[in-house]
Amino acid sequence: MTLSEVREIVLPRMHYATVVGHVVRKLTGHFIDGETVERKAFGMLAGRQRGATLHVAGAFPLLVNQRQDPDRRAEMDEVVNGYAIPSETPNAQRGWIAHPAELLAIERACDEVDLVVFGNYHTHRVAWPHDPRRDTCTQLDRVLADGCGQWTFIVSAVDLHQPSIRAFYEADNDAEASIRLT
Repeated sequence: MTLSEVREIVLPRMHYATVVGHVVRKLTGHFIDGETVERKAFGMLAGRQRGATLHVAGAFPLLVNQRQDPDRRAEMDEVVNGYAIPSETPNAQRGWIAHPAELLAIERACDEVDLVVFGNYHTHRVAWPHDPRRDTCTQLDRVLADGCGQWTFIVSAVDLHQPSIRAFYEADNDAEASIRLT
C-alpha cells in the first residue's frame, strides 16, 4: 500500500504531547536557543506503515524557518501572495521553509531505526468567519503540498486550551485519515 491509501494514523500520546507542546510553547512566546523567533510551529512526523494504518514513532519540531532568507524570500512571497487568504498575519510572515540540515538530520535519525518520514505539521491559529476552527487545509497549504507525497497535519490552535489535529494527504481536504490517540 502507498501512503495515499492510509485511512488511519495512530498517534501515541507522547508524540501528541511533543507536537502540541511545541505549538503552545511557540504561540506563547517561549523560544529556545537557535530557534526562529516567531509565533508558529512546524515539524515532521515519522513512523511505520502497516497496511492502511500509519503508526507515528517520532515527532520532530523544526527550529529554523528560512522564510526570511533573502535567497528564498521572493519565491515564497510569490506563492503566498498568489494563494493566501488575507488574515491578521501579514503575508510576509506566512509560510515555512525548513532548513535542509534539520531535514537531513531527521532523515538520518529515522534511517538508523527504520522509520519513514511521512508527514509534516503546522499551526493554524487565527479563526476565520468561514472556518472558525481552522482545522482544515487552505488553498496555500494545498499548493505548497502538491506532489510532496506526505501527510499534512493541521494543528488547530485557535483555542490553545483545546488544540486539535487533523491529517490530510498532500493537504487535500478530501483525503483525510482519522487520527487515533493511544
